[in-house]
Amino acid sequence: MTMPLGPLDQQYLQGLLQGAREPMPPGWCHWTLQGLSQPVGFMSPEHIQLFRQLLPGDAPLIEAGSRWVWMAEQFSPGRREEILQAVALQLYRQGDVVGWRDEAYSCWSMQEAAWPYPQAELFRLERAAFRFFGLRSHASHVHGLTTDGRMWCGRRAFNKSIDPGLLDNLAAGGLPAGEQPHGCAVREILEEAGLGRRLSTVLALPSVVTTERLEPQGWHSETLFLYTTLVSDTETPTNQDGEVSEFLCLALPEVLSRMRAGEFTRDAACAVAEYLLGLQSR
Repeated sequence: MTMPLGPLDQQYLQGLLQGAREPMPPGWCHWTLQGLSQPVGFMSPEHIQLFRQLLPGDAPLIEAGSRWVWMAEQFSPGRREEILQAVALQLYRQGDVVGWRDEAYSCWSMQEAAWPYPQAELFRLERAAFRFFGLRSHASHVHGLTTDGRMWCGRRAFNKSIDPGLLDNLAAGGLPAGEQPHGCAVREILEEAGLGRRLSTVLALPSVVTTERLEPQGWHSETLFLYTTLVSDTETPTNQDGEVSEFLCLALPEVLSRMRAGEFTRDAACAVAEYLLGLQSR
C-alpha cells in the first residue's frame, strides 16, 4: 500500500487483531481425545449432550473434571472419522448442523505451532460440522494488490450460508483435508477470481491469524494463512464458481472506511489488518 497509516488507523487495526480471539462463553467447556492434554474443540453444554447421545458405546464421551474426554484413542484416524461423520450426519438430519458441503476438513488438537504441524491429524470431518464441535479449521486468504496500491476485494454471493453479501479478500477458502495452504490459495484465486497463478507468484506472509468467536452454529475457531498476489492493470477478477457476486478495486482509505462500517467479514478484516500492520513494521 502506498499510503502510510495514521495513528488512529493503526489503533483501529491493532484493536481488530487484539479482539480476534474472543473468550469462550460462560458454561462452555473443552473436549479432547483420550491421551491428549490439548483441547480438540469447545462446545456448549447442549452440544455436549447431543454429542454424547449419538456416540456408540465403544467410544463414549466422559466427563473428567472441567473437560470432556472422547474415549477413542484406540481407534485409527479413519475409524474416528467414520464415527464422527455418522454423528454429524445425524445432527444434520435433526437440523443441528446446517449447510452440508460433502467436503472434509482435517482436525488436529488446538495447534499454536507453525505449519506444517508435527503431529498427525486426529481425524477428518465434514466442514459444516466443525463449528458444532468447536474444532479449529484452516483457511487461505489472498490479498490482490495493484501496482498503485489498491486492493481487489470480492463481495460474497448473497446466497452463501455464512456472511452473505459481505466483502472478502480477492480470494479466500477453507483448507480441505489433504491440501497444502499455498496450493489452496492458488486454487481459490482461479476458482473465485478467474486468475491463473503459479505458486511463485503467490507470496506467503510471515504470520498467520487465528480468529475465535461464538457463531449461531457453535464455536468458530480458524487459522488464516495469508498471501498476496499482484493483479496487473490488464487483469480483471471474474468469478468462476458462483461464490462471489462482484469485485471492487478499492484504495486504502475506502478499504478502512468499509471495514469500520462492518462491510467486511470478520476474518477478512483481520487478514487485512495483519497485512497492513505488517507493512508498517517493515
